[in-house]
Amino acid sequence: MSETVHVDLGERAYDIRIGDGLLARAGVEIAPFLHRPRVAIVTDRNVAALHLSTLRDALTAEGIESVALELPPGEATKCWTELQNVVEWLLAQKIERRDVVIALGGGVIGDLAGFAAAILRRGVRFVQIPTSLLAQVDSSVGGKTGINSVAGKNLVGAFHQPALVLADIGVLATLPRRDLLAGYGEVVKYGLLGDANFFAWLEVNGPLLSTGDMEARANAVRRSCEMKAEIVVRDETEQGDRALLNLGHTFCHALEATTGYSDRLLHGEGVAIGCALAFELSARLGLCAQEVPSRVRAHLKEMGMKVDLTDIPGELPGPEVLLELMGQDKKVLDGKLRFVLARGIGQSFVTSDVPPDAVLSVLRDSAG
Repeated sequence: MSETVHVDLGERAYDIRIGDGLLARAGVEIAPFLHRPRVAIVTDRNVAALHLSTLRDALTAEGIESVALELPPGEATKCWTELQNVVEWLLAQKIERRDVVIALGGGVIGDLAGFAAAILRRGVRFVQIPTSLLAQVDSSVGGKTGINSVAGKNLVGAFHQPALVLADIGVLATLPRRDLLAGYGEVVKYGLLGDANFFAWLEVNGPLLSTGDMEARANAVRRSCEMKAEIVVRDETEQGDRALLNLGHTFCHALEATTGYSDRLLHGEGVAIGCALAFELSARLGLCAQEVPSRVRAHLKEMGMKVDLTDIPGELPGPEVLLELMGQDKKVLDGKLRFVLARGIGQSFVTSDVPPDAVLSVLRDSAG
């Protein structure tokens, strides 16, 4: 049983298929997109060990030949060197403009393989098969692809929409709990930015989702994808509304940069901390009552998630350095930091009118 969320982008429209067992029927799902029965798969070694044979068997069952490239796991793979490796490998495999590249993995693989597809022969179609909760609800949807630079995260990339997204919630059973909760950071973000009812549902059902309830997982992935699709359709290239999806990310990206994009802080963990800090900042600026950030923090803590800078292992630089790192964020406009703040749960908005001293105060308190 699967559900479909349609991303209505005219000529670039596509479906997100959500359900248990989709990986095993990937050949059936992908076959209609192929001009010839051959695909190239980009994945990482960890995902390959768990899921690559299932995907290749599903393709073979439909008479589809496949070649696969296994990359090192981790955020460090989203770099120039690996981008070059992927592009040169795809060229060596004689992938043509009408062929399809499959990104099998989490957000790192989706971003990297999607960017390679965007620039290969000036644009090759690709299919996202996200294997992490974070990728299923966020990075696989919306067409943002790219790599990290020494100057910051995701600063080099392109908008390149997938031809299809297959979100198999069954594969989430293989995720370590920490990775599942990191993905939950992006799920809860959707409720916080635009759907108070969804956040209230998560307060009840979040624990069920984290312990393996398939119905809760399917509902959470579907609603997250619906919300992202709605925003992407309104603002595909982030000229306005799409920036709302960056709730928590201005803080998050600075924290990721200072922790070296390492396992010290996973992206979704940074998003959770960033959301807690964004709501605290909103309250201090008089935009919402103090009870609101308290409610956000209470739910994140109940889920066992990080909410403060003190929850990040190891030393961090001071608030002034973190504020400077935020200045490299893609959301900077005319030299001014843009934050996603909120007037309440589900009532977020984008603003550049944030006093640096208020940000420093929030960071100092979070650092203990």
